[in-house]
Amino acid sequence: MIDQQTRQRILDTAQILDVVSDFVSLRRQGISYVGLCPFHSDRNPSFYVTPSKNICKCFSCGEGGTPLNFIMKHEQLSYGEALRYLAKKYNIEIVEREETAEEKQRNNERESLFVVNDYAAKYFQRQLHESEEGRAVGLTYFQERGIRPETIEKFGLGYALDSKTAFTEEAIRAGYPLDRLSAVGLSSVYEDRPGVGIDRFRGRVIFPVRNLSGRYVAFGGRILSKRDKVAKYINSPESLIYSKSRELYGLYWAKSAIAKAGKCFLVEGYTDVLSMHQAGIEHVVSSSGTALTVDQIRLLRRFTSHITVLYDGDTAGIKAALRGIDLLLEEGLSIKVVLLPDGEDPDSFARSHSPSEFEAFIAAHETDFIHFKINLYQEEMERDPLRRAELISDIMRSIALIPDTIQRAVMIQSSAGLLRMGEHLLQSEVNKLRQQGVTAHGFTSSIPSSTPLSPVAPLPSEAPSESVRPSDEYVHPLIKEESIEPFEEELLLLLLLYGDQTILIPEGMGTAEYEGERFPEEPSYFVLRDFVLRELAMIGAEDTYSPLFARFITELVEVCLPAEIAAETHFANHPEDQLRTIATDLLGRSDLLEYRPEQEPLPLSLQGLSTSEGEELQEHQLQEARYLGNLALRTCNSYKMALLVRLIQQLHAEIKQAQRAGDHTQIIELMAEISRLNTEKRRLSDLLGERTIIG
Repeated sequence: MIDQQTRQRILDTAQILDVVSDFVSLRRQGISYVGLCPFHSDRNPSFYVTPSKNICKCFSCGEGGTPLNFIMKHEQLSYGEALRYLAKKYNIEIVEREETAEEKQRNNERESLFVVNDYAAKYFQRQLHESEEGRAVGLTYFQERGIRPETIEKFGLGYALDSKTAFTEEAIRAGYPLDRLSAVGLSSVYEDRPGVGIDRFRGRVIFPVRNLSGRYVAFGGRILSKRDKVAKYINSPESLIYSKSRELYGLYWAKSAIAKAGKCFLVEGYTDVLSMHQAGIEHVVSSSGTALTVDQIRLLRRFTSHITVLYDGDTAGIKAALRGIDLLLEEGLSIKVVLLPDGEDPDSFARSHSPSEFEAFIAAHETDFIHFKINLYQEEMERDPLRRAELISDIMRSIALIPDTIQRAVMIQSSAGLLRMGEHLLQSEVNKLRQQGVTAHGFTSSIPSSTPLSPVAPLPSEAPSESVRPSDEYVHPLIKEESIEPFEEELLLLLLLYGDQTILIPEGMGTAEYEGERFPEEPSYFVLRDFVLRELAMIGAEDTYSPLFARFITELVEVCLPAEIAAETHFANHPEDQLRTIATDLLGRSDLLEYRPEQEPLPLSLQGLSTSEGEELQEHQLQEARYLGNLALRTCNSYKMALLVRLIQQLHAEIKQAQRAGDHTQIIELMAEISRLNTEKRRLSDLLGERTIIG
């Protein structure tokens, strides 16, 4: 494991212009460089590299980030692999953190299991091509399915002899212990027969499963002979190196094609993947016949947010698989569905059509999940009015899982016409489901459906007036665990870019510790980070943080400050995808906050100026301090305004409950509190109206 000091040295050394120039031809344009984006089919240069910020950004597809982000995306490397790539590029010696005895033991065990699986994969491949049984049974099967020799070699397909002990005995003779063979599920050990191992895969063609790095983690086997009470397919069990819920068959070969195409086809079986690859469609993966899991979806989301699910004509199977679509929706992916003709599956359809015919069919028949689901149940809805109501509720439940507000609104609008239902009625049902904490697995049990939840806050700059009716929509916190609130974004960006900058706060403009006090008592200089954190603490905002924003604040205080690490560097290169993605996305939009006296950027460096330039330097510093102080004040006040709007909405909901209960005393108390909050809201509105961001 790379130690923290070496990691930081790599991140500090890597320059975005150097890294991107290895892959993209760039030309200078002002203070930036521009070229054709390597992540999509870019005809007009839209990929910008900004050395001053050490980031890149495509203003067409949105990809970009730090040198580390670029290498991870372009080369399809993991976080650690990308660090090693950059270290090699800049001739930085990798210093490994000394592992504990437990870590060494675990890593040694993991490595030994990889070695065992590598031996097994080569053994199965050898049996397919060299043994008489393998050629007669296994190879014949692949040939009959139209699997070509180059595909067999590419995917490492193999065959396990129809013998109880052939593999186990040969592996032991080769020096591989029985306990390791058992640990990865290649051999079974019986308690009453110690030291005796039985082959797990017997008389089956073998489909090796590789992880993203290309290492063998598991195997799938299909029986070829007809045997009673024997499963058609068996797979490796869970092990230290394999979790079936976290692997997708074919992703190792598809990852580059997915990134280039910007979409992924999701199929069910091994042979579906093989046949589509042969047809020239490489951006395809399979869930290997198991139910789609959240971990698999999040793995896919690393490469694309656009998924097309291919189903054959088996209606019963389709209905059973619809839960997978709900999981995809809940994770924020864009879903299309293609229903193949009756009697066809992706394997047979790909074999009987050319690549152009296949793609033309998909383009002509892929539809969004709403149209698909409605068409699927159309006959049932027309036949039975009660069943129609159930199915409409089920469709609304799927829509309620979509985290993006605009996408939900579009889907509701589209559904209203197709279902011949009032849009307002469908919207009300979706709001109710989200209020209840709907998930793909059911409903969250932690919050009763009658309890008002925190509403979606409006953008701070567009806080509604008292006359605007509060939104009926509330969002369960779990639904937003991988995002931040809109009114947190500007705060996060300020802390990322200018956290250690000096700012000037006019007298009396900060949050006073007690009512009637003025803070600060006179115009005062602060470190922006310290001022913002103080403001958040004074208004008691900690309980309102979204999970990711809370983690950001915690790491800022507990990691960045003690180690004197720049927040921008730390979070833009964070090992966790969610924090890194949010940080790099915000940094890509940071031009909105730049200081622009007379429409010119502030000088990148104010060091080394001559004495004659001293007064100009002081004036620049004063202007910047005022600007950042103004920005910090407005951002903090916008945050307060959003919280006030949220609190007032909650109090209105409590008044409605009190009215239903006939509790007039509580109604009077709540109205008095709303009046007090509205007074504070008007004060903040005045401040926000008077203080306009420069630039």
